[in-house]
Amino acid sequence: MKLPKIDLSDEKIDVNLKFYFFLKYIIKAKFADNQIYDILEQSQLFSGLQNIQVFQAAILEKLPANNKTNQNKRNILNDIFVEIDSELILSVFLFSLKLYLIKDLLLEEAKVKRASNLEKLKELNPLSLEYDKITVFNPYSVRVSGSLLCLAFFESLQTGFVSQQTDDFIHKLVQEAQTLLEQGIEPNQIFMLVFNESLNQSITSNSGSDYESRIKSVLLRLGLPASNIQKKHDLADSSTEFDFFFEYNGKTFGISAKRTLRERYKQFIKTAQMSQIDVMIEITLGTDLSKDKVKAIRQHNVYLFVADEIYCSQTYLQSINGVYSCLDLSLDLLDKLAE
Repeated sequence: MKLPKIDLSDEKIDVNLKFYFFLKYIIKAKFADNQIYDILEQSQLFSGLQNIQVFQAAILEKLPANNKTNQNKRNILNDIFVEIDSELILSVFLFSLKLYLIKDLLLEEAKVKRASNLEKLKELNPLSLEYDKITVFNPYSVRVSGSLLCLAFFESLQTGFVSQQTDDFIHKLVQEAQTLLEQGIEPNQIFMLVFNESLNQSITSNSGSDYESRIKSVLLRLGLPASNIQKKHDLADSSTEFDFFFEYNGKTFGISAKRTLRERYKQFIKTAQMSQIDVMIEITLGTDLSKDKVKAIRQHNVYLFVADEIYCSQTYLQSINGVYSCLDLSLDLLDKLAE
């Protein structure tokens, strides 16, 4: 099967590259809103390519080179104006300035989705599968929501912002985007690209450490003193470090906290055969468990706690002694396990 022939002319690449360049440099300059307004106002006073030098001089006059910040902005503007060689490119530059004004507005809209997800957590058990899913995906939600908002922004005139003035501005901006689209510029794709790049939101997932912190919060809510809970290597097998080690009613407990066990449970089994600790526990979501893996863990007297959704959906887990739902974790059960 042959790919369809794609018409990607040098002209189309060039104009979209300049659009991308303008957006990146405007963001890099960190213009204040008032400075953007000044530039747009000067563009009305000195419109057209024939007035480009006067336009540039008028802007620079409002940015005296009396400090490092202004000098940096002047340098960036000079780099931008070098690239303005046609009425179309001038229009793209002015359009880029207007997009810069609404970038943060869209970003704040995107952040609302993440905040609404966090509201759901208070109704969930911290060790549940649903809680874990929200915390794993939430770092990505601003980027995804932002991309979808960009798409909706350019596809629909039904903006629905708070003020009529904002609505009017957005309407005109979308209409400008449609005009530029007819001339080979891709406002949606380029703005979405720059928008995502400019997010000061890390999407690095810290799901492993987050899972540990949730388990610790559960232990603290049970009533175990924070000062009594620590990370500690097993005395008999220093290759194993318990994520949580504590003493309770004269008994020692060592807990391994892993969202997924993979093959790491074998290390815990090895330690169980050497350790003098009273109770060893694996706490995991249970998404990668198998019957054979669970039996191997229990054969070495290691107790297993899994997310309630997994425990309830897998009947074999309910039939094996020493396997529990995370909802069952309590001080009374810890006492029972240590008998």
